[in-house]
Amino acid sequence: MSASTTSPRTVICVGDVHGYIAKLESLWSNLQATLPADAFAAALVIFLGDYNDRGPHTREVIDFLLALPARHPAQRHVFLCGNHDLAFAAFVGELPPPPDGSPFSATWEEYIHNEEHEGWFRGQGYEGMHVQGRRWGGVIKERWNPKKGLPYRGSIYDAQPTFESYGVAHGSPDLAKAVPEEHKRFLRDLVWIHEEENVPIDTDEGRIICNLIAVHAGLEKSIDLNEQLRVLRTRDTRVPKVPMLSGRQDVWNTPKDLTGKQTIVVSGHHGQLHIDSLRFIIDEGGGYEDKPIAAIVFPSKTLIRSTE
Repeated sequence: MSASTTSPRTVICVGDVHGYIAKLESLWSNLQATLPADAFAAALVIFLGDYNDRGPHTREVIDFLLALPARHPAQRHVFLCGNHDLAFAAFVGELPPPPDGSPFSATWEEYIHNEEHEGWFRGQGYEGMHVQGRRWGGVIKERWNPKKGLPYRGSIYDAQPTFESYGVAHGSPDLAKAVPEEHKRFLRDLVWIHEEENVPIDTDEGRIICNLIAVHAGLEKSIDLNEQLRVLRTRDTRVPKVPMLSGRQDVWNTPKDLTGKQTIVVSGHHGQLHIDSLRFIIDEGGGYEDKPIAAIVFPSKTLIRSTE
């Protein structure tokens, strides 16, 4: 499609926050200072997920996000679900129920061989918990994460700082009581995909108008696209592990079904920046203390970072 002659709207995609409130505040200030006032005021802002874990201030991060609609009433705000957010929601009982009425315990079987190694949660309420909630609230036996070169923080998800931000010990079932109702609603309402039409983007050949798909990790190249979209749109919690929210290798590229269809695919999750044509991975921080949170602004493809 060719670009329209009207002023282009601004779309901002914000990478993983992971409990770092000072970085989020810094990034937001830098966005506001860098963009034209009218563009920022009316922007569509898509947060790409993973608001909790690793950093120390999950509670404050969610408070910040919940306050945005009142602070910026002309903006639109989209909050995607990341794999860490899904697991948090699962632990505190805020995942949508499986559409076929099956119990969450049906999600355990595929990964049950990992239960002992990962130290899955077995406290009060575990019997009715999605597998990712059990992994999130468990205690991993290994203390060192070789992939990150850092110690694990409580569980395979590094969830201990999230528990502590709400004033309870890691793995405590009391977290469900400590999380405020408005935070539970936030977790309950997170979307697994956002699809947007008529998004302008500047390319070497000029400005074009695209569709945009935002999903936390990306779209799988080896799974039927329509099936992926069904799982994401319906938030199908029968799936024990959602590749589009938690995958690594197979979600890197744009699926062949979207090739040539001028569709932007944007995600976070991967702990790095990657831009290849219309495929964008925006997660410079990765939950590391010494790395910034990044955002990308369309149509210009400007990258803006926290400077905290």
